[in-house]
Amino acid sequence: MQKIRNTVIAVMVIALSACATDDPNRRAKTGAVVGAIAGAVIGKQVSGGKKGALTGAVVGGLAGAATGNYMDEQQRAFEAELAEEQRRNDLEIQRLQDESLKIDVSSEVSFDFNSASLKPAFLPTLDKVASILSRYPKTTVTVIGHTDNIGSEAYNQALSERRARSVMNYLIDHGVAANRLDAVGRGETQPRATNATEAGRQLNRRVEILVRPITSD
Repeated sequence: MQKIRNTVIAVMVIALSACATDDPNRRAKTGAVVGAIAGAVIGKQVSGGKKGALTGAVVGGLAGAATGNYMDEQQRAFEAELAEEQRRNDLEIQRLQDESLKIDVSSEVSFDFNSASLKPAFLPTLDKVASILSRYPKTTVTVIGHTDNIGSEAYNQALSERRARSVMNYLIDHGVAANRLDAVGRGETQPRATNATEAGRQLNRRVEILVRPITSD
């Protein structure tokens, strides 16, 4: 058992030492470390021996690295094809700690005031998003609507849900499998900034597209 612990520790030290902050493959390597640890534990439980633990570490590491690489590629695709939208500050693309991608879209460019109908000028951007999501099917997609605090809480909740569904339905209509998609509304409950100023309220009126890797395969 001590040898197994030493092996897992050695895998962690080697992999983490390669995960420099400026390393372009840092996320894949980090995924490999996490996968290796999980794989070692699972392998030990399944086989009841050292061989199972070591095999689990290797297999788990490959699975973790593959997930990181997959999301790296998808992120590069989003950043390349949505570069103009980012330059205009129409949207932001973030990579989260759990390997998910979050695309923050201002409602100023996606919806008219008090409306859940997509603006025609926003449709080419959604076309790009749908195309990339279709090319990377090993992800789930949650569309999350948010509002400022102008109006009643109940009204804002309903508006955020309608806007999220509008984006979700557009993605479905443009080739993204419906079973990968979900739409939820957060209303005014998760502001990014203060609602005391117009600038803050504008930041709070947004739609988020959360793209998560499917790791069960």
